[in-house]
Amino acid sequence: MAKYNEGGQHPKRNFKTPDDLLKAWGEFKNDLDIQSTEWLKVLYVGKDGQRVAEPTKVPMTFEGFKRFCRNNYGEVGDYFDNKLEYYNDFSAICRAIKDEIRENQIIGGLMGFYNPSITQRLNNLSETTKTEISGGLNIPELPDIGDRK
Repeated sequence: MAKYNEGGQHPKRNFKTPDDLLKAWGEFKNDLDIQSTEWLKVLYVGKDGQRVAEPTKVPMTFEGFKRFCRNNYGEVGDYFDNKLEYYNDFSAICRAIKDEIRENQIIGGLMGFYNPSITQRLNNLSETTKTEISGGLNIPELPDIGDRK
């Protein structure tokens, strides 16, 4: 089991300060711009239908940020989970990063850049409709018309 220093901090932090994590966040956003050149949207424009390939906007995802950090710095999930409270000094920047990701996904979904259905599911947004169905048999009383056999 890892030993912790007197301040309650894990001695092998991948990010020493919240500013270091913020710097990695900025690098991740730049990486998304680079990734957009890999995801080209082909359009045919003009009267002759000239083929044009445009980069598409790559959405921000928490999973993408974790992968970026793992590839460049090391694991980052513990900073966000903070189960043992060793990363309390990172809570504000972690919350800001998660909020920015969520906002990006919601706006992208609303504006049609991203699939709105997936955006809703990723961000626990849903329109709920309550439908009640009541049933039963309505059997009228029949008059007695003599002996029936």
